[in-house]
Amino acid sequence: MKRIAFKTKTSIFRKTAKFAGLLMLIFSVFALSSCSRDDDPSDNDFFAGTYRGTLTYDDGTTSITKENGSVFVTKIGSATKYNFRFSDGIPDINGIEFQKEGDNTMVMLGSTATSYIRIDNKDLKIFYSNNGKTWTANANR
Repeated sequence: MKRIAFKTKTSIFRKTAKFAGLLMLIFSVFALSSCSRDDDPSDNDFFAGTYRGTLTYDDGTTSITKENGSVFVTKIGSATKYNFRFSDGIPDINGIEFQKEGDNTMVMLGSTATSYIRIDNKDLKIFYSNNGKTWTANANR
């Protein structure tokens, strides 16, 4: 009798675990799909979007060029700092501060001829140079 009870408890636990896993998967798909392409990074406290296009990176010893690369852009909270996670082994750029320009565009604070990042709901333009490293991106959603 004890063996049957043990198998029943194990079976119930497995079914519960499968159900919980399924719920987590459904929630994840819903959460990721809720970030629409029309989301405006300048108006949202939380923003996450993937931009696809041409990316380059050069640090003097390593040079990477990708025609179909991607940049995952995130903004968390009401702060104006953004993080840029690049595909294809290109190092990330984190903590870049922006200011709103116009209705739907964010431009990097301290933009110069050698460092410029502009982002809106459709386009991402990067020409960023720091410590002898250079990133570029011409991408859209």
